[in-house]
Amino acid sequence: MKILICGANGFLGRHITASLQDAGHEVCLGVRKLKHPRQVQQAPAEIAVNFASDTSPAIWEARLRQMGRIDVIINAVGIFNESGADSFDAIHRDGPIALFQAAQACGIKTVIQISALGSKEESSWDTALTPYMRSKRATDDMLMHSDLNYLILRPSLVVGLDGGSSQLFRSMASMPLTMLPGSGDQQVQPVHVDDLCTVINHWLADPARQKQILHAVGPVAMSYRQMLENYRTAMGMPPQYMIELPMPVMRAISRCASLLPASVLTPDSLHMLEQGNVADAAAFATQLGTPAKSAKDWFKGIPAQMLASAAIAHWSQPLFRYVLALIWFVTAALSFGIYPIPASLALLQPLGLSGTAALLTLMAASSLDLCLGIASLLWPRRLLWLMQIGLITGYSIIIALFSPEYYLHPFGPILKNLPILAVLAYLYAHQRDSTQRETK
Repeated sequence: MKILICGANGFLGRHITASLQDAGHEVCLGVRKLKHPRQVQQAPAEIAVNFASDTSPAIWEARLRQMGRIDVIINAVGIFNESGADSFDAIHRDGPIALFQAAQACGIKTVIQISALGSKEESSWDTALTPYMRSKRATDDMLMHSDLNYLILRPSLVVGLDGGSSQLFRSMASMPLTMLPGSGDQQVQPVHVDDLCTVINHWLADPARQKQILHAVGPVAMSYRQMLENYRTAMGMPPQYMIELPMPVMRAISRCASLLPASVLTPDSLHMLEQGNVADAAAFATQLGTPAKSAKDWFKGIPAQMLASAAIAHWSQPLFRYVLALIWFVTAALSFGIYPIPASLALLQPLGLSGTAALLTLMAASSLDLCLGIASLLWPRRLLWLMQIGLITGYSIIIALFSPEYYLHPFGPILKNLPILAVLAYLYAHQRDSTQRETK
């Protein structure tokens, strides 16, 4: 079959694409941003799609007819956080509905919609639904009233090595301590991405496939606290200390976190977590053909040390960047005048600098410190970390030559450069610049 996958560059889209290709299907990738011209002749075809603006059936109808024969359309586009034109209504409702209406007009009979699992008590148009869930249900409702043969998959939290939410939870589980929303007893039922892909393949391979809404969930429900414990066990780590935060505090944190791009923690996601995210696993297991993967099999075959190292790097890299930026900012502020300028100028006398030359050198060094602080926050690059390593090494050599007494100081002000250099070496080793990512 020839299958169009919208959202093919996302976590679910990537795995669905690979699974369908392995099964022998021809795939066409609907992506927000086209890659560079294909170097491999057999690489899948790509088309540019943007659900934020492609909200007219006419746009999609022209695009589908231009593509020729399409047997199946899969919609795996989704966002956790609204930003600009990327609203829940546009991305989850208007764009997909326009696509599915165009599919009907073009004679395409089969579609798969990746929706989301809600609470057990929800009804189709529950006024308590979050804007995120309401937009998802609108598209589900359209399909249920259409002539299309559909599979609507409603996954709980999806587990996968490269999944955004899964990486976040592993990162939280790897920290020395973590914060729980309330008591951490909120119920979830994580499903592995491989099981999701297998169900899609099984449904497509069934000649008698029927319209179906399927709750894609793991074999057992667990609390949010237990989920983090399962992640920590997979990483081979001892039990973690957890702090229970009152829900009003968590709601305030979620509002602040929603201001960050691509944030998974938002008021909507927190509200859905509070409502519970579980369902009967029997139907999903039947379609899968085997029991869904349990927590002990989430990362089977992946070394625990590799999981732990990646999770720790996920939070330690930004932490080190922020600490470095703070050091440069404080150093700049002290040199600009918080520390008495005459005393700062006296430190330059062993270098033979005095008067205007010393003042200009002090101001230049302070300005450089300020720029390095800003760059550490906004422009993390391998070149930046090398520059800082060179600068700190240079400062240390100059002090060794002209003021060696600081190496014997009981507070060890120069020796403290060693852990800073170690942090910079760590950042340099882990930094992946944007140009590197584009070539992979």
